[in-house]
Amino acid sequence: MDAIRDPDAGTLLIRALRGHAGAAGLTMHVESIACTPWASATFVGTLHRLTIAAMPVPGLRDWIDGLPEAEFAMRGHIVADLVVDRIDSIGDREHVTIAVLTLIDA
Repeated sequence: MDAIRDPDAGTLLIRALRGHAGAAGLTMHVESIACTPWASATFVGTLHRLTIAAMPVPGLRDWIDGLPEAEFAMRGHIVADLVVDRIDSIGDREHVTIAVLTLIDA
């Protein structure tokens, strides 16, 4: 019998971002995500690069501006750093590229 796997940090991060956007009355879609293992002398985690797409509705820019200071609930992981790298208007959507460092919360 296969053991049930817990969601990985990338899946938990996407869920947390969707929940955070939803709480602000926004809907977002993850266009792409790339996850790279990361470690220091004392911490282990993952570096995520995501591109998020959303309609340019009122409140979106405030939500984006607040991302670096936001708190995200991720079972077994913490968001140690979040940087908004780029915002592009493409067609009828805003595309936001972010870099997020999650650490295993042991």
